[in-house]
Amino acid sequence: MSNSRTNRFDKNAAVKVQGLSVEVRNNDVNKALRRFKKKVQEDGMLQRLREREYYEKPSAVRKKAKAAARARHLKALKKADEKTI
Repeated sequence: MSNSRTNRFDKNAAVKVQGLSVEVRNNDVNKALRRFKKKVQEDGMLQRLREREYYEKPSAVRKKAKAAARARHLKALKKADEKTI
């Protein structure tokens, strides 16, 4: 029977790293930082954090989503219109 308490003190147990991580190679911290920022951006972690910073009423969330959908639609129409010209 495996107990989490015994694994916690076992030095030979595999270490699980949760979340995003980047390996620093050849002491190039700037490159690793750029790669980490890119991973965070792709994951959407900061956007979720900003969204959850304050409570937003469900009606406000729907209104914001509808406005974003409308903006995407208008952008697609504009792009399609430019292709035909």
